[in-house]
Amino acid sequence: MHRVSLNYTLGADAAPALVRNPLLDLLQAVSERGSISAAARQLDLSYRHVWGELKRWDAEFGQPLIHWEKGHAARLTDFGAKLLWAERQAQARLLPQIEALRADIERAFAIAFDDAAHVLTFFASHDEALIALGEQARARRLHLDIRFTGSVDAIRALNEGRCEMAGFHTRIEPARGSLSQRTYKPLLQPGRNKLIGFARRTQGLIVAPGNPLGLRTLGDLARNGMRFVNCALGTGTRVLFDELLADAGISPESIRGHERAESSHAAVAHAIATGMADAGFGIEANARIRGLDFVPLVEENYFLACLKSSLEQPATQALLALLRMEEWQRRLSALPGYAPMSSGDVLPMTRVLPWWRFRTPRAEKTVPA
Repeated sequence: MHRVSLNYTLGADAAPALVRNPLLDLLQAVSERGSISAAARQLDLSYRHVWGELKRWDAEFGQPLIHWEKGHAARLTDFGAKLLWAERQAQARLLPQIEALRADIERAFAIAFDDAAHVLTFFASHDEALIALGEQARARRLHLDIRFTGSVDAIRALNEGRCEMAGFHTRIEPARGSLSQRTYKPLLQPGRNKLIGFARRTQGLIVAPGNPLGLRTLGDLARNGMRFVNCALGTGTRVLFDELLADAGISPESIRGHERAESSHAAVAHAIATGMADAGFGIEANARIRGLDFVPLVEENYFLACLKSSLEQPATQALLALLRMEEWQRRLSALPGYAPMSSGDVLPMTRVLPWWRFRTPRAEKTVPA
């Protein structure tokens, strides 16, 4: 059994949260380039070093990683291909946890080295725009300690004092009695919680390139043989998907794979990219990033929630100022399926969550005959 060890680098330049392995980078380069010399050039390494590393790992594993024959392109052995696939699958599944780990470490050093830095703890539904916001915030000495979790758990963490900001999303006009109302209304209270505008984003079907099965609607997911992959229970996307099914009169049991859940949009997209599923439900950005196709079905609002008592804190005010900047809103608009939505504005809950506007009609008085 081969064990895994992790390390990290510390520096002034911001970098994406990645767990890198030189061997897997080498195998990826050989797979893409078809030769050891081309792989060495791509990685800016010497041919001799790459050759030596491959030989060393062959001996370590007791089996070859690369097929090479004179006059033929180099290619991965079955073992090499499975090793690369396993690493890429792990990367896709663990992306939210890796980003959270990086944020934890960065928070510690931000506090240690910069007394003037602001740190804001987030629990939030996984979102590509929040990752981009965190990158932009770091340049302004605002560190977003983002821990990706389901929308329900994020709001609970906020109310229990485990974070200062919660990210969640709902349909633009969720209907009275909808699953969104039943899920979020007990967790959010006017006067105690404040909502901040963040983004509008598109959700829909993530499908293989070219949409070979011609999927267009939720009803298409019930076809015989269709393999679906879902988001986990407790996530805002699962709430949204099940709400759309109910509106369309589609039984979850009619969809093969409805019970199969992945922890993030990235993991859902990876399942489709690797052929493990035919379709999933998620955000457009994760489909486009992986070269997949996307069938838009619904627009939704992504809100940031905080407690009223924290609204005037310096870290919160720094976040609001960043969200209102044109530079940030241009970057947000450049993400596939995203647009600003009252970014940085404190929004009346009774206006943006329509169930707070509902009133129960008073009972009519009975008039004696």
